[in-house]
Amino acid sequence: MGKTSQQKISEMVNGLLTSYEEHPIIRNIDSEHQINREIILDILEMLRQLTYPGYFEMRKLKSSSIEYHVGEVLESVQYQLTKQVLRALYHDPKYQMDNQDEAYAQAECIVTRFLYRLPKIREVLATDVQAAYDGDPAAFNTDEVIFSYPGVYAVSVNRIAHELHRMGVPLIPRVMTEHAHSLTGIDIHPGATIGEYFFIDHGTGVVIGETTVIGKNVKLYQGVTLGALSTRGGQSLRGARRHPTICDNVTVYSGASILGGDTVIGEGAVIGSNAFVTSSVPAHTRVSIKNPELQFKDRSRTAELGQEGFFNRKELD
Repeated sequence: MGKTSQQKISEMVNGLLTSYEEHPIIRNIDSEHQINREIILDILEMLRQLTYPGYFEMRKLKSSSIEYHVGEVLESVQYQLTKQVLRALYHDPKYQMDNQDEAYAQAECIVTRFLYRLPKIREVLATDVQAAYDGDPAAFNTDEVIFSYPGVYAVSVNRIAHELHRMGVPLIPRVMTEHAHSLTGIDIHPGATIGEYFFIDHGTGVVIGETTVIGKNVKLYQGVTLGALSTRGGQSLRGARRHPTICDNVTVYSGASILGGDTVIGEGAVIGSNAFVTSSVPAHTRVSIKNPELQFKDRSRTAELGQEGFFNRKELD
């Protein structure tokens, strides 16, 4: 006689329970301090409402009620974010508190400092929006930039996450930036230091590593990597400077890779498409790779040019 459905389920359950014991690294049972990703994303959306008022709310905002609205949203952010930061702190050994009250006081202090920083974050975001508008002739106005540009969204999230990262909050900043990564294809580590007037045009495939330092008025195009030369050392490299420094007024075109913690791209330099840079570049220097010779095949001239029918660009002139 075959096994009953209940017996099969019981065997499956036992198999999974055994697996949980054998591989605890991907198990999180009985934890009292697990962060809630969905709540963090809700907080992120509320923070976007506070930094871009009138753009992302479900209802129209009026000057007569803006004070009440901001207070309401701010109070909700403070309450929810404090709870999540409290849970996150328990994931870092340096925050092991003697009691719950001490832990809560630490979380509350961090969140209060962060919320006081929102006007400064807005000040920098205004420069990013202006840079996106000024740098893209296809932009209709700054509203279009705020509503629709993936680069502006990714940078906005990063500005918020970077402040939390600077304050030593574990986990939460990375949840925020990886959410932006999943939506835009733009991967910016919250540890990266980025100056004002930063613009990522198009954006898909951009990678900016943890220890990257970017100056003011920098523009990146799609597919740019600001990365490490090697990560084979894994955790032994934690805290080491692995990513490049990009000075003020630098433009990096699509597909370029700039790698290494000792690599400095000087002020005003231009890095051309598909360039692979692993050493420093002097200020006001243009770096490009030599264009390969293109071949064109005209089927109507195959007999005239030979069986292959190929000719180079000069033959067309």
